[in-house]
Amino acid sequence: MNYSSVIAIDGPSGSGKSTIARMVAKKLNLLYIDTGAMFRSLAYILKSRGFEIDEPSMSQVDAIKKELASLDFKYGQSEEELVVIDGENLTQTIREHEVSKLASQVSKIQVVRDYLKEAQRTIAGKNHCVMEGRDIGTVIFPNSYCKIFLTASAQVRAQRRFEQLREKGDNQTTFETVLEDLKKRDDSDINRPTAPLKQADDAVGLDTSDMDINQVIDEIVKISQSKQNLL
Repeated sequence: MNYSSVIAIDGPSGSGKSTIARMVAKKLNLLYIDTGAMFRSLAYILKSRGFEIDEPSMSQVDAIKKELASLDFKYGQSEEELVVIDGENLTQTIREHEVSKLASQVSKIQVVRDYLKEAQRTIAGKNHCVMEGRDIGTVIFPNSYCKIFLTASAQVRAQRRFEQLREKGDNQTTFETVLEDLKKRDDSDINRPTAPLKQADDAVGLDTSDMDINQVIDEIVKISQSKQNLL
């Protein structure tokens, strides 16, 4: 069996995947790929351009596919320009709470998933990397040599997301709203017909509810290093 040189980190919304994956990549001197940022950027672009992304009709799906084919999509030019589409830097825009909700809708559209799957595989084909998402170890890179499934209780995940919003100056969104949206996102991700959120059979599950960030990073680094001999 040929193993892809990807550390795949999957898990539900608010589990800390992005922060953890970024710091693991830095510690191991690997490329970090934020797939959530990719989905949010496409959600924002398609919605702002008038496309229906919540259960679109077949004609809308065809129009979306055509639009995707025409995009100038750039990823990872720098931390300040993480995602740039048609010359528009979306790095800050995609972190807004409303855009996160749009990502849940666009992630159900198969042509969007196919578009990003190819983009992600192209990037990873040239780099040993850390990639996070919801189906990295099950769909995008099922042969990843190291798979991690991060989770935490809904209350803990909502509290983490709430604190992030406060740090960014969002004093309008309540904790109750964040928790409700997170539970809806969980239900949507788990029950969607295309690439549902689930732990891969060969993934190592980590419940981070009672772990601090350094403990989680150290554990993932230890796990990845123990699997290096598979490459």
